[in-house]
Amino acid sequence: MNYFSTRDKSLEFSFKDIFLRGLAPDGGLFLPSEVKKYSQSEIKDLSKLSYVELATEIIFNFCKKDIEKDQLQALIEKAYGNFENKEVVNLKKVGDINLLELYHGPTLAFKDIAMQVIGNMYDHLQVASDKKVNIVVATSGDTGSAAIAALNDRKNINVFVLHPHNKISKIQRKIMTTIGSNNVHNIAIKGTFDDCQKLVKEMFSENTFREKINMSGVNSINWARIICQIVYYFYSYFKLQSKKVSFAVPTGNFGDVYAGYVAKKMGLPIEKLIVATNENDILERVINTGEYKPTEVKPSLSPSMDVQISSNFERLLFDVLNEDDKQVSILMNNLKSKGSFLLNKEQVAIIKKDFSAKKINDKQTIEIIKNFSKDHNFVLDPHTATAVGASKVLKNGSEILILGTAHPYKFLETIKMATSQEVEAPKQIAHLMNKKENYDILENKINDVKNYILGKIS
Repeated sequence: MNYFSTRDKSLEFSFKDIFLRGLAPDGGLFLPSEVKKYSQSEIKDLSKLSYVELATEIIFNFCKKDIEKDQLQALIEKAYGNFENKEVVNLKKVGDINLLELYHGPTLAFKDIAMQVIGNMYDHLQVASDKKVNIVVATSGDTGSAAIAALNDRKNINVFVLHPHNKISKIQRKIMTTIGSNNVHNIAIKGTFDDCQKLVKEMFSENTFREKINMSGVNSINWARIICQIVYYFYSYFKLQSKKVSFAVPTGNFGDVYAGYVAKKMGLPIEKLIVATNENDILERVINTGEYKPTEVKPSLSPSMDVQISSNFERLLFDVLNEDDKQVSILMNNLKSKGSFLLNKEQVAIIKKDFSAKKINDKQTIEIIKNFSKDHNFVLDPHTATAVGASKVLKNGSEILILGTAHPYKFLETIKMATSQEVEAPKQIAHLMNKKENYDILENKINDVKNYILGKIS
């Protein structure tokens, strides 16, 4: 299997190529030349597998030219060996809610599930064997800590994490900035997550700089993130044992919910993918109206979703535009030059076959957390709460499975505001809370960031 760019189908890359690059040279996102579609009998066979076995089968479809199957299973087993839950994820019934807990990894967020595998892939593919790799990643709160947990103290790998200064929770920041590894560098950017993401994309697009530092990335634009996240859609569907299932997903950069879309393309009979947003509602607007127009990022109680440029939407756009790479390129250029693009009614209808979307504001989020705690003695984090709220509004006759994306401890202030309760620090991170933080604050300027990186690796 080869890979190509959403903006130029003529470009061909191997899995190892796209794993290291993250972003295509033309600024597009990588997609595989084919997606395996399982038959009903094959899906039945998959349902009998453990989580690790299932992950091996699904991920192997996308990397078989570069990783042997037994080697892949070994690195997946190693990746999940330190998870609190033996089966990696945990599906539970809370009242009338089907909740998939994805936060039993080392940093208490769903991003550990992909990032721990990716960390082992760097070693296996030996991408840092001859030359040191410098991984640059933007985070809205959880990606950075997951990347650090997966890559700290790795030989020949440096990690540079950009987060928006004073715009993530205190706990999210501490999980990143208290790791005292020499290969980890935390940068607080005076701006938003979108600013951080733009800086990373600009560095990837500057071929001279990217090659000079041997730059790589692990944001959700990296296809390896997507394929690891496909797995829990299959696994939870099998566990639920219901023929009609929809998924409600707290959504910022569109990577997690896009993984569900790929799962559906692979034959998993998903009814609907419910996109839950906070007040940064660009995805609700484009899904319901066709207008993709980023506005100013609004700080919210669910900071990991404070995104106005949802990068992974470009991958869906490629399908919606009938795989017309030239048209994708035109729309993305319009976004850059004019600040927006508009899809027609037919294109919106295509999206709505698979997706629905609902905005849940901060006031509603607080009420959801408060009422859920009162009714079920169970505390939701604010991101998961948006998915619960969206699922209540967008009922469609199927069983709805809520993706629980983060542990509530990471959002203490919000939880206390909603419930007046204290949340005990989980053992995975309790030891970090009193450690000294270490991060540098930089202006939102590309040259400042580039010079900082060059200074650290020289």
